[in-house]
Amino acid sequence: MVIDSHGSQVGIVETTEVRVVTLSEVDEQHARDEGEGYTTVSEWRLAHEEFWHSKEMREAMNDSMFSVDDDTLVILERFRLVSVV
Repeated sequence: MVIDSHGSQVGIVETTEVRVVTLSEVDEQHARDEGEGYTTVSEWRLAHEEFWHSKEMREAMNDSMFSVDDDTLVILERFRLVSVV
């Protein structure tokens, strides 16, 4: 289910693939397919590390030293839009 910022259902998605890989194994295809405009893994990783290392994320994790590195496991998910409500 896809919800909007008001909590209303706006669509249905189907998960087509889930991979658990280390951060160092994220490939360019995933970076591009994410749809945020990344053209390289380096761009993707920089943006994601900025988020993961942010004050807000560290507070949410209740860990002021939270950090990721090449060996951190990440979940990569592929999905398709089945319908729009």
